[in-house]
Amino acid sequence: MIETLNNIENKYNDLKAKLIEKEVISNIHLTTEISKELASLENIVNNYRNYKKVLEDIETAKEMLKDPELKIMAQEELPLLEKEENKLLELLEKLLIPKDPNDEKNIIMEIRGAAGGDEANIFAGDLYKMYIKYAINEKFSVELLNAIEGDSGGFSQIEFLIKGNNVYSKLKYESGSHRVQRVPETETQGRIHTSTATVLVMPEVDAIEADLDMNEVRVDITKSSGCGGQSVNTTDSAVRLTHLPTGLVVYSQNERSQIKNKEAAIKILQARLYDLKCQEREKELGDERKNKIGTGDRSEKIRTYNYPQNRITDHRINYTTKQLDKVMEGDLNYIIEALITENLNRQIKEKR
Repeated sequence: MIETLNNIENKYNDLKAKLIEKEVISNIHLTTEISKELASLENIVNNYRNYKKVLEDIETAKEMLKDPELKIMAQEELPLLEKEENKLLELLEKLLIPKDPNDEKNIIMEIRGAAGGDEANIFAGDLYKMYIKYAINEKFSVELLNAIEGDSGGFSQIEFLIKGNNVYSKLKYESGSHRVQRVPETETQGRIHTSTATVLVMPEVDAIEADLDMNEVRVDITKSSGCGGQSVNTTDSAVRLTHLPTGLVVYSQNERSQIKNKEAAIKILQARLYDLKCQEREKELGDERKNKIGTGDRSEKIRTYNYPQNRITDHRINYTTKQLDKVMEGDLNYIIEALITENLNRQIKEKR
């Protein structure tokens, strides 16, 4: 690890020197690229320099132990310095974990009602509201791409774009089957029902990243439809895209403009193709990738929302809190941070 940190510091110094060269200063694009790379290394380098300074201070304190007049002071300082050394080592270990190249991207999130009929669609709607509130709290912006409402409320399917700083890094762990336990409004005898909704989080990408050739896409234009197939618009504005090589189909009907619906459908298709490409790449590398959505069965759950006990449990990391009401109001940070921390700890263990 120390060798890696030395190499990073040397690279940082070389980039800093290069930044003041005449040919670089005159090239705005090159200056921007070098500045970005410097910024990406700065936190590691600063903490590594702090770490080296602490090591020097530890050696000085050990020397002070030999001096009767300075021994007491050294005995007080040494444990604090050694504690700081361990703290910085742990931090550097985390900083050296390779970043997910998608972490800085915006996301397209899809939520579907799964097992449980109308109640599953209503729960899908509740999850949508939860993520919208979280986005507002984080100063993210949201753009609705497509929505198919359920007969009794909520959504059988909804797709939306969330834009902001490092959105994917925070919400990528939300993919999976979410289970709700509660008494539905339609339940007359007060019985608790169990339903599920599935969530898929995909990074927003462009046509090049997704490897999308529109010559391989069939475009169908239809009338938009609401609950039960009722016509919403009298004009043909809904767009269905079929990617012929993979058979992927996406649909967008939210806008009255055919052009806007096509743009939204293309965004969704690009994200789906990129997600598919990532799955294939990981299989080639021999990594096991858990299905993000699964089938929506009750057994394939990542999280349970228990309303009677105001409890929410993330089963992947055995995290439980009795603040479901706050979570549904968008206060997801405790769960998200716990997932990020657990993922970092697992990656560190794999490297050791």
